[in-house]
Amino acid sequence: MAFKEVLVKDLRENPFTVLSDEWMLVSAGNESGFNMMTASWGYFGHMWNKNTAVTVLRPQRYTKEFVDKNDCFALSFYGGDKKIHGVCGSVSGRDTDKAASTGLIPVFSDGTVYFEQARLVFICKKIYAQRFDPACFIDSSIDGEFYPEKDYHIAYAGEIIKAYEKI
Repeated sequence: MAFKEVLVKDLRENPFTVLSDEWMLVSAGNESGFNMMTASWGYFGHMWNKNTAVTVLRPQRYTKEFVDKNDCFALSFYGGDKKIHGVCGSVSGRDTDKAASTGLIPVFSDGTVYFEQARLVFICKKIYAQRFDPACFIDSSIDGEFYPEKDYHIAYAGEIIKAYEKI
C-alpha cells in the first residue's frame, strides 16, 4: 500500500472523533530499534505558528525511550478495527515484538517509523516536552483519579512536519 502526502489544512478529519473513536499508535525509532504504543489521549492544534500535535506518555512506557532518543515521532490511525490496540496497548515492547504479534509492517521514513497498515499518519518533530506538575491541577480530582501511582505523563509537543493518507 502507498501513502500520499497531504497538507494538514486540507484534511477533513475531525481530530476529536479520530482520536477518541479510533485511538492512535505513537511510534518512534529507526531500523536499529523502534517501539509503538496505543494512545487515546492527546490533542491537535496550532501553537507557536506551527501545526502541532501533543501526545502524553507515562515515564515507564518503553515507547518513551524511543521518543526521547529521536527527533521525530509518528501518530498513526487505523480506522475502527482496534485489534492492534489490543496488543500495542497491553504488552510492553521490552518483552514482546509487537510488530510481529500484530503483523504491522514498519515504514522507516522522515526520521521515524510508522506502519503500512495505517490510514492516516502525522510525522511530528519534537519541539517541547514537559512532565505534568501535580501542583498545576486546578481540578485536584484529576491527580487522585488518574495518578494514584504519581507516574505523571510527560507531554510531547511536536510540529507536524508531514501528514500522509493511505492511497
